[in-house]
Amino acid sequence: MNARAPRTAALKVGRRGSHDGRVRAVIDRVIPEIDCGRFAVKRVVGDRMIVEADVFADGHDQLACMLGFRHELDRDWNEIPMTALPNDRWRGEFPLERLGRYRYTVTAWVDHFVSWRADFKRRVDPADIASAALVGAKLIAEAANRAMQRDAQLLRDWGKQLISALDTDEIRRLALDEEMAEVAQRYPDRRYASVYEKELKIVVDRERARFSSWYELFPRSASPEPGRHGTLRDCEARLPYIAELGFDVVYLPPIHPIGQINRKGRNNALEAAATDVGSPWAIGSAEGGHKAIHPKLGTHDDFLRLVARARELGMEIALDIAFQSAPDHPYVTQHPTWFTWRPDGTVQYAENPPKKYQDIYPFNFESDDWTPLWDELKSVFDYWIAQGVIVFRVDNPHTKPFGFWEWAINEIKAAHPEVIFLAEAFTRPKIMHRLAKLGFTQSYTYFAWRNTKQELTAYFTELAHGPGREYFRPNIWPNTPDILTEYLQSGGRPAFVTRLLLAATLAANYGIYGPAFELSEHVPREPGSEEYLHSEKYEIRTWDLERPDSLRYLISRVNTIRRQNVALQNDSTLAFVSTDNDQLIAYLKATTDVTNVLLMVVNLDPYHGQSGWVDVDLDILGLQSDVPYEVHDLLTDARYRWQGRRNYVELTPGMGHIFVVRGPARPLRAAGSPV
Repeated sequence: MNARAPRTAALKVGRRGSHDGRVRAVIDRVIPEIDCGRFAVKRVVGDRMIVEADVFADGHDQLACMLGFRHELDRDWNEIPMTALPNDRWRGEFPLERLGRYRYTVTAWVDHFVSWRADFKRRVDPADIASAALVGAKLIAEAANRAMQRDAQLLRDWGKQLISALDTDEIRRLALDEEMAEVAQRYPDRRYASVYEKELKIVVDRERARFSSWYELFPRSASPEPGRHGTLRDCEARLPYIAELGFDVVYLPPIHPIGQINRKGRNNALEAAATDVGSPWAIGSAEGGHKAIHPKLGTHDDFLRLVARARELGMEIALDIAFQSAPDHPYVTQHPTWFTWRPDGTVQYAENPPKKYQDIYPFNFESDDWTPLWDELKSVFDYWIAQGVIVFRVDNPHTKPFGFWEWAINEIKAAHPEVIFLAEAFTRPKIMHRLAKLGFTQSYTYFAWRNTKQELTAYFTELAHGPGREYFRPNIWPNTPDILTEYLQSGGRPAFVTRLLLAATLAANYGIYGPAFELSEHVPREPGSEEYLHSEKYEIRTWDLERPDSLRYLISRVNTIRRQNVALQNDSTLAFVSTDNDQLIAYLKATTDVTNVLLMVVNLDPYHGQSGWVDVDLDILGLQSDVPYEVHDLLTDARYRWQGRRNYVELTPGMGHIFVVRGPARPLRAAGSPV
């Protein structure tokens, strides 16, 4: 049903009549439903929510089935009729027009009036027809008693005519009157309706939750002058460059004061020199904590200017929220019970053996003072939301209690449904999925370590079409300050191009850590490590953004393609395409109406050129095998005429195609096989 149903009086959603034998309809296998209704599914404003259910009853009577829904801020329910599909399956859909939470459920009942009409159509014996007319007149009279005044009179008149008619043809004509039947069906007998035992939930986010392009920037490295500590004003000056690259979220690592005690030196050295700046994730000092700004970065007003300028350029500032403290954070002295104290009288620092983080104290969430701890941590989000920040990247959420995240996110989104939370949890799959169910809007993935065609195909098929598709929104990153994969270390510039093309087209949400990415920063701290040599986590870097080997123009082009092609703004239509070469990966994305169809072909080998045949199922695209069609490479603007399922491609290292498929083919400027 495409039209929105009129508002009704409150829809009862309890298990009415569950012990009443007259309740005959069964409602089963409602989808989507996450963990028996424990968690909400996720959508964005403008989506249409499609719900299906198995609905049936004993015997041969006809059923009526309604989909009920309401926004949580509304008291009344809306209802729309569900449509019967084969095999006792029913489907309904409704529009999601507002941010926040919705609820939905299914109601069904045996509809005696509809059953009567269905049987009446098959009757042929005049006596049988006359008897059935009396049954129908009774059902119509009952509907009249439930109807509003004008409709009630129409129904009473109809019932009287049906009783008084003597001619069989006249009885049949009256009984099967479509207009009057429509009036009667507005007032069904729902006394013995079955209501699904649960109210299911939807979280409706804004569009940026589903489609976004992130750029990570260390503010202290934003200075154009070598050796000078960057400021928020320098970040503001960098924003036009990032906007030119085509990103819409600028993510800043922690901007708070950095601890002095146990400060780490360059390359994570245990001993810091006097001039070393420390790790931004070692939060807090005498200068303040999670609600303060590092004095060398600037002032509160500088931050507000940065947020405002980003919005002017169509971007948003995202802040890193890392719930941990440096040894000299004010929390340590003001709230010592929030930390774990060892028998020797020292505080337990963070560890992930063999890694040790002597400059970071984790919170003790099993403290007897856990309630004020929760309140304080939530207030950190509240503070930055008040400063205009509505996008947060949360550091290591899997090391904090699930209960805290469920409570905090629900509380925050109830007041600010526009807020987006990205979970930085590179951990076990079930934990990542649990965090997504608890409320995180987007989630990091294992993309960085999926390199082969088989790995990528299996993983992204799972993300796009597995059970997690209803709640787990992937945000994929080829690199982060913590992750420099072996593929990027050894593959040179072609490896960076390949990972960019994959990240930007396999998922609707992606990000890069720059300028390290566009400048192909690839040297590890030591062999076998994923840590960068001279990592920005521990020192200030100066980046030459004008280097001729920068990927900035390619990144800009790719992000423009993403904005201009709706097919790339959703993960649900991803479909992999066969190739006869495992070094070539190909996949389709399309809008549901197939008005925008993109075919990506990427060379996964950063060292050698690769060629092969791409096998596209033309039936999916509505194309005929004997009619040529056009593929237009949006990266190079080259156009090619293809025909049939199998077509040849040849790609040098670090190259790929982002084809928009158009058919049948139009006159071309040039023709031939893509090279």
